[in-house]
Amino acid sequence: MQLAIPHAPRKVRLTQVPGAAGRLARDAVLGLAFMALLGAGATWAGRFFVEEHGFNARAEEVDGVLVATRLPPTDKRDGAEGLLEVLYTFQNVEHSVSDVRTFAEYAEGLGHGAVVKLLVDPAAPGRPREAGFARTRASRMGWLPFGLGLGALGAAAMFTREARRLVRSEVEPLRLGALVWLTPDAPLPEARGEVVFPAHYFRQDVKLEVRARVRPGRAPVRNGTKVLAAVVPREPGWARVIDQDLAGVLGWLR
Repeated sequence: MQLAIPHAPRKVRLTQVPGAAGRLARDAVLGLAFMALLGAGATWAGRFFVEEHGFNARAEEVDGVLVATRLPPTDKRDGAEGLLEVLYTFQNVEHSVSDVRTFAEYAEGLGHGAVVKLLVDPAAPGRPREAGFARTRASRMGWLPFGLGLGALGAAAMFTREARRLVRSEVEPLRLGALVWLTPDAPLPEARGEVVFPAHYFRQDVKLEVRARVRPGRAPVRNGTKVLAAVVPREPGWARVIDQDLAGVLGWLR
C-alpha cells in the first residue's frame, strides 16, 4: 500500500467522511422535529394569545359584590389561585357566578360584601373574570411570541453549532491538520464504538503526547506499530486516526 497525500489545504468535503453526513442528517431531522413541535405549540399558544387579547379588548368593567371565597390552605397560597362567588349586574340583568378565578393572596384580603372589579364579555356575560387577574394574565401572554421566537432561534443555533462542530472535528483535521505517525501507548482495544486512546509522536526530536480517536471497526493506515493520524488544528492535544477506508475515499491510496 502506497500513500499519495497532497499538501494542505487538501480538498476534503463533509460528504466524503463516512458517517459525518448521516450524523448531520440525524441532527437535521431532530431539529425539524423540534421545530414541528414548536410550531404545534405556537399554533395552540397563538390561538390562546388571540383569544385572551380579544377578550380584554371586548370586555367591559363592572362592579361585583363578593358573596364567598374558596381558597387553598394558608401555607399553600403563595402564587396560588382562589375562586370567588360574586353578584353583579350587566346590561340590566343580574348574574350570580361562583367560579371566578383570582390570586389567592388578593382574595384572602376581601370580606363578605366587598366590591370586586370584574371584566365581562358582552358575548358571554355569564363568564366574568376578576379584572386584576385577567389583566395580569394578558400581560404575561404578551411575552409568548417572543418566547416562541427565541425557541426557534435556539433550535437553529443548536443545529448550526453542531454542523460547525462536525466540520471542525471531522473535516478540518483532514484538510488542514498536520499528518503524523502516532505510536499508541498500548495496543488498540477491540470495541464496537469509537475508540479513544493515548499516543505520541515526535516532531523535531520533541515527543508530543496526544489523545487519538479511531472509528469503530476500521483498520487504521499502519506503518509497523504506528498509525497515521491528522492532528486537530484547533486542539493540538487531539488527533484523528485515518483508516484505510477513509484514505481510499479521499484518494490518498495508490
